[in-house]
Amino acid sequence: MPLSRIRWRSSAARPRTPEVPPVAAPRPPHSPDSPSRRAFLGLLSLPERRYVADALRTETVGGIVLLAAAVAALLWANIPAVSASYDTVRDLHFGPAALGLDLSLQHWAADGLLAIFFFVAGIELKRELVAGDLSDPKAAALPVIAAVCGMAVPALVYTAVNTAGGGSLGGWAVPTATDIAFALAVLAVLGTSLPSALRAFLLTLAVVDDLFAILIIAVFFTGDIRLPQLAGALAGLALMWILLRTGVRGWYVYVPLAIAVWALMYNSGVHATIAGVAMGLMLRCTRREGEEHSPGEHVEHLVRPLSAGVAVPLFALFSAGVPLSGGALAEVFARPEPLGVVLGLVVGKTAGVFGGTWLAARFTRAELNKDLAWPDVLAVSGLAGIGFTVSLLIGELAFADDPVLAEEVKAAVLVGSLIAAVLAGVLLKLRDRTYRALTEAEERDEDHDGIPDIYEAGNPQYHLRMARIHEDKAAEHRRLARAAAAAAGSEAPGGTAEGAAGSSGAGDRPA
Repeated sequence: MPLSRIRWRSSAARPRTPEVPPVAAPRPPHSPDSPSRRAFLGLLSLPERRYVADALRTETVGGIVLLAAAVAALLWANIPAVSASYDTVRDLHFGPAALGLDLSLQHWAADGLLAIFFFVAGIELKRELVAGDLSDPKAAALPVIAAVCGMAVPALVYTAVNTAGGGSLGGWAVPTATDIAFALAVLAVLGTSLPSALRAFLLTLAVVDDLFAILIIAVFFTGDIRLPQLAGALAGLALMWILLRTGVRGWYVYVPLAIAVWALMYNSGVHATIAGVAMGLMLRCTRREGEEHSPGEHVEHLVRPLSAGVAVPLFALFSAGVPLSGGALAEVFARPEPLGVVLGLVVGKTAGVFGGTWLAARFTRAELNKDLAWPDVLAVSGLAGIGFTVSLLIGELAFADDPVLAEEVKAAVLVGSLIAAVLAGVLLKLRDRTYRALTEAEERDEDHDGIPDIYEAGNPQYHLRMARIHEDKAAEHRRLARAAAAAAGSEAPGGTAEGAAGSSGAGDRPA
């Protein structure tokens, strides 16, 4: 999900964010000297690192809430004393029937609340396309290829398993999506100090995942088109575009219009979440002179907490509650459809992302940061196998006519995501000491100017500040040495300060 956060620039790229003090952009540690080779997973520019840190903070908190909602749903659906009420509450219908919106609580969560999630995804995608990494074909090549392979291989794994087992091919898209919030929640629980470049790589994969998930839903899960309602939705979008371009402001204008567009889109037969994406793509995501934030960034900042803290967790609460009895879990590995989902997430996603990354690096002459190793990329590729929000949504759409199979596929998404999280967590823990050292080096700020020292290697003022700091420390240690020598001399019978200091110093020297 995440997003416009990451730009895979070379280390010499000029920062775009104006509010950061201008410092010389350093060459990432151990980066190749040849200009024909680009550093992969090297040091992010300072503005990018700060932007990624802010994004990760929000996504991690949202992911933890999402994880709690999923656990609550599983407990609610599997504790015998209250399990019956789960289906009762989830199937509760309300809404204006005259407008075609008499929906169950589960459908309100999937079609209504997730439109907010896709609205935020649309803003992030727009920013990537106009000002981020996806605007530069050369810089975008590696993460895009990795993400495309990370979606294609799971689909092929699912197709192969169901072709061999005689299952339905309708769920091929279920294991293709990555839930970045859930992946970051797993990282938060594990406490792994993953370097910012690896986290940025995971976020970039989520951007392309979101793009293709949107296309999959729009192309493959659109029902019978009702042209009058679709025309009304398109007219509402056109009106919104005109209002935005003419500078009209006010939530009281856009919120009612957005609700109307969503309702018309829902009744048109096109999945309602597409309305959220379309509205997100309309916002301007480039800054003009005098602007601290673009309109898209401002709106995203306001709406993201609602998406991450309310919309997605409520969707999880009413979608993740599947029976996990021994018989139900056995069906996950006995029937080809859920088995294809599990293998697609665990094997296909990992192999696709890792293989695509290696091939892209091989043929685009990108050289891996020498502080990292390919097993690190493999571990992050395993995290990409955590599919939740979009996977559950596609599972509901793919098997809407077979509720029993839909529940089994949901259970498969949970099982596959859990296995992927455990395997990736083990791989990351094996390198935790290395990650902590890299993270500490990125965060060290000995001159206390608010800019990590690693970003000031080419700044003469930084070195002058550090020289003064060390000179002051040296002077203080000389003063302490004289004081210690004087104290030792006064305590030694018949001795002098100089003699005591000399004997002390000699005694500390190795023989």
